[in-house]
Amino acid sequence: MNKQDRPALLVIGGARSGKSGFAQRQVEARVAAECLEPVFVATAQAYDDEMADRIAAHVAARDSRWRTVEAPYDLAQAIAAAAKPGRILLVDCLTLWLSNLLLRGDDLEAAGLGLVAALLALPAPSVLVSNEVGCGIVPENALARRFRDAQGRLNQQIAAACPTVVLVAAGLPLVLKGILPPD
Repeated sequence: MNKQDRPALLVIGGARSGKSGFAQRQVEARVAAECLEPVFVATAQAYDDEMADRIAAHVAARDSRWRTVEAPYDLAQAIAAAAKPGRILLVDCLTLWLSNLLLRGDDLEAAGLGLVAALLALPAPSVLVSNEVGCGIVPENALARRFRDAQGRLNQQIAAACPTVVLVAAGLPLVLKGILPPD
């Protein structure tokens, strides 16, 4: 299977840029057009009330057709298991997954390579959401700088594996690579 046959889309953007909503609309359009079953692959963990509220808002934005898979750590295995013909995956988000791994002390480079390998082997279309964290100020501590650098490398790896990459800013999509289907 070559890159053009693999219907994967990477949606990147800053915090509150509209990337998750854009990604969900892309999935829902494919669900309607192709009669696919949507699967939400969640990487977030509710460590505090604010994050629990964010998770609840994302859940409320999806209707009952959506199957949910929780994957805070082993994302490659989770998407491989969830991706079946007739389904489409929405992975939201790679940034929280990477931060989970960083805080647990995992090998981030190996995890990123494993995710790319799993993505390349998927038998179902997928939409992946990730934050662009490299456009801000230089973080003042080593852990934050390590995370920013690891996130940048992961975004590059995933972007190389996806035939279509979209940057969302202020709710507006900008296609960086590939072509989006017409509305």
